[in-house]
Amino acid sequence: MNDDRPARLPPLNALRAFHAVVRRGGFRAAADDLLVSPQAVSQQIALLEETLGVVLFERKGRKVEPTEQAILLAHHVQAAFDELAEGVRRVRKVSHRNRINVNASPYFATRYLLDRLSRFRDLMPDADLRLTTIVDLPDFVRDDVDVAIQWGHGTWKPCEATLLVRDWKELCCTPEIARQLRRPDDLRSQTLLHPVLADDLWPNVLRHLGVSGELTAQPMRLQDAATMRRAAVAGLGVGLLSVIDAEEDLKLGRLVAPFGRGVMRGMPEAEVPGFYMVLPRAHRRVKAIATFCAWVESEDWTLHNDKTV
Repeated sequence: MNDDRPARLPPLNALRAFHAVVRRGGFRAAADDLLVSPQAVSQQIALLEETLGVVLFERKGRKVEPTEQAILLAHHVQAAFDELAEGVRRVRKVSHRNRINVNASPYFATRYLLDRLSRFRDLMPDADLRLTTIVDLPDFVRDDVDVAIQWGHGTWKPCEATLLVRDWKELCCTPEIARQLRRPDDLRSQTLLHPVLADDLWPNVLRHLGVSGELTAQPMRLQDAATMRRAAVAGLGVGLLSVIDAEEDLKLGRLVAPFGRGVMRGMPEAEVPGFYMVLPRAHRRVKAIATFCAWVESEDWTLHNDKTV
């Protein structure tokens, strides 16, 4: 029978003693670091070995050598103490914090956010705003991110996700490929350019267009909107481009919309991706982060699209 209960953790003092022995290479040196007697260190190691049911050190006279199990455990203990130290560092700074670490989708950052950040600067002049542009949703703890603006469908539990703007797509391709597309069913024989963050986007669009049957061409998966656009212009396949990008390329004639504009209109909104503000709920307790979130929510992000469509 599987036991899903969490493992019983050893006492913290025993882990501290173990960490010191591994780092310093002996009980006496570890005792000097911890300001205790070598006997106290030895007792803590014995307690840890008893708790874990394994031998961690081989005693050879005054020297001790870590066993294979000790070497494995040492990596995890080091990582745990590093995390604790980082947590303490952050807590000490939070009382007078004005830094806000934001990660935004590269497309949203360049097409929406950067042009408006001066408004937030006016609202909070002393903010130390730090912006990164990673496509995937970050690990908020490991990556030291406070707020993310993420492309997708709003499914990032247990984080809270607030929709900022829908990302309507245009079905586009080069004029050469368009000549092979007389009806939507012809898409089954074309290379479809897929965003890696939404495997269901193309299937939903094809179903909306009434396309049925197996696809005969292998799709190409692309990481971000800029790469998707370049691949479509290069004639590598049929893409679903965000409206702002598509508008520019359609006007220049680099791309065409073989089945007309607005092919996604009429689709269920749950199937239409968008840009969401995503963060752990607890982050709103920090005043600077709460101020940034309130500003983001107050902006009408659809206005950018209205200017370009």
